[in-house]
Amino acid sequence: MSRFLYPKISTYKQERLRVSHEHDLYLEQSGSPDGIPVIYFHGGPGSGSSEDHRRYFDPEVYRIILFDQRGCGKSLPSPSIHYNTPVHLIADLEAIREYLGIEQWLVCGGSWGTTLALFYGIEYSERILGFILRGVFLARQIDYQWLYSAQGASHFFPEYYKEFVEHLPLNLQESPLSGYHHLLNSDNEVAVISASKAWVLWELRLSTIEHHHIGIAQVEDAHQALCMAKISAYYFANDCFVSENYILDNINRIKHLPAIIVHGRYDMVCQLYQAYELAEQWRNSQLQILPCAGHSGFERQTIDAFCRASDTMANFLSENRK
Repeated sequence: MSRFLYPKISTYKQERLRVSHEHDLYLEQSGSPDGIPVIYFHGGPGSGSSEDHRRYFDPEVYRIILFDQRGCGKSLPSPSIHYNTPVHLIADLEAIREYLGIEQWLVCGGSWGTTLALFYGIEYSERILGFILRGVFLARQIDYQWLYSAQGASHFFPEYYKEFVEHLPLNLQESPLSGYHHLLNSDNEVAVISASKAWVLWELRLSTIEHHHIGIAQVEDAHQALCMAKISAYYFANDCFVSENYILDNINRIKHLPAIIVHGRYDMVCQLYQAYELAEQWRNSQLQILPCAGHSGFERQTIDAFCRASDTMANFLSENRK
């Protein structure tokens, strides 16, 4: 029988944490204050956390920590690409952990959240109990090209890609990633809002095999779209500020830690080969390929797999704590 998300729960604490002279992070906690600490990294970069991310975890077992990464969501200022790189995000995570008085925690994430989880783990493996990763993104040239060049996902969604590219001025269409990065940082406010919605729409259309006929009307939150488009384009146009193949080149730093990786076979945002290559080099990981799922974290098989993974990790960590 398929699992569903855990019931909706309220937070028991919401606050802002100042992490620099410029950035305040939105931070929330729910579940059991004495439970296994788990932190969930949202996607994007720039999409922000969702109250449904709390529902991947048993609230009687876990101390559930969500936050909005700097520059997006309810964090301030938002959107912001100023002082915003993986180095800053990793420092923010350590600031959260120290502020909350947590020695070690379970690290989870989806899409870009897996990238950030792996970056963090490579730097601070001693702080991590284990990983749950959904929709792995390794942040390499081949991964950006799949999404934004004419040689990747465009072959499966030619009409949507045409719409995505033609939203740009003619002189920027040859290189859509750099084109959007340029346009999203222009002074034309109307053009920036329109471009941000087009950016998000392209990814939404690739994200699910359960929902069809996704149009611009589905991009309802203009602020969220602006955060995601502006920050994502900034990161990807700068190769996420890491060397090529950074994650796999440094996998030895975390391969002793347990990991459950779930990935949809028909993920058209982050192709399956990324999770497969990661699992092949991570001796202590378990890859679950979901036969009828795409990229979205809220398709039926993905919900089932993630909730089962969080239960499995809770049992494993509880046994190892005895």
